[in-house]
Amino acid sequence: MLAIGSHSMDTLTPAEVARLLGTSPNRVRQLLRDRKLMAVPGSGNGKIPAEFLQDGAVLKHLPGLLTVLQDGGFTDEEAFDWLFREDESLPGTPVQALRDNRHTEVTRRAQALAL
Repeated sequence: MLAIGSHSMDTLTPAEVARLLGTSPNRVRQLLRDRKLMAVPGSGNGKIPAEFLQDGAVLKHLPGLLTVLQDGGFTDEEAFDWLFREDESLPGTPVQALRDNRHTEVTRRAQALAL
């Protein structure tokens, strides 16, 4: 369990993520480089939030959302903080909304923040 600011989460190494995805650690590192997956900022890609995986795959709409945030000028730290910040109007966090298949609302909010 890792505590980052107000965030407390389970994290996985690239090797652990690779086992869960049925792929190689090198492929996981490529996903990180391609911004299809995100590690905890400052962890040197060594700590990937377990919440970014679901049913043996990368959370379905996470890669697109990461692109929206990056294109909107968010730093990795800002994007990470936003993804895990409680939002009473969702309710929950943007990551939880993605896990609950409420990606349209989360993406809309990310796009609005980028403007």
